[in-house]
Amino acid sequence: MLRFRLFNTGGDMLNITQQSFQKGLVGTLCAKASLAFLASASFVAFGLNGAMAQSAGAPAAVVGNAAAGAKKNSMCIGCHGIPNYKTAFPVTYRVPKIGGQSQAYLEAALKAYRSGDRPNPSMTGIAKALSDQDIADLAAYYANQK
Repeated sequence: MLRFRLFNTGGDMLNITQQSFQKGLVGTLCAKASLAFLASASFVAFGLNGAMAQSAGAPAAVVGNAAAGAKKNSMCIGCHGIPNYKTAFPVTYRVPKIGGQSQAYLEAALKAYRSGDRPNPSMTGIAKALSDQDIADLAAYYANQK
């Protein structure tokens, strides 16, 4: 029998079995657990094998971790960690200071490089290797710099 555990963003848990889906008891279970539980931002379902599946609702928010970002910045520090550094590829330009920029701006910029909406061969190559979590962590790290 499949058993699902649903967690809302507050960490509350609701167990639902495959039989309850088949017998139409989900409404009863939801009523008991309160509709507010399922209506909260998003929930995650765990199947029999423990694999996690995101709900069809809103995707789970990715939260940046500055400490994790400090461990992931080796590709950034080579250029952005050198004051007044200039690069010659793709053209000669002064590498911008990213420490202290807003986290939202840094995340948006990295995602734009990754998608190609913001063209720069060096940054696009680096950003394509980053997950959403990596981007959030790096943005949190650099946003906390002076």
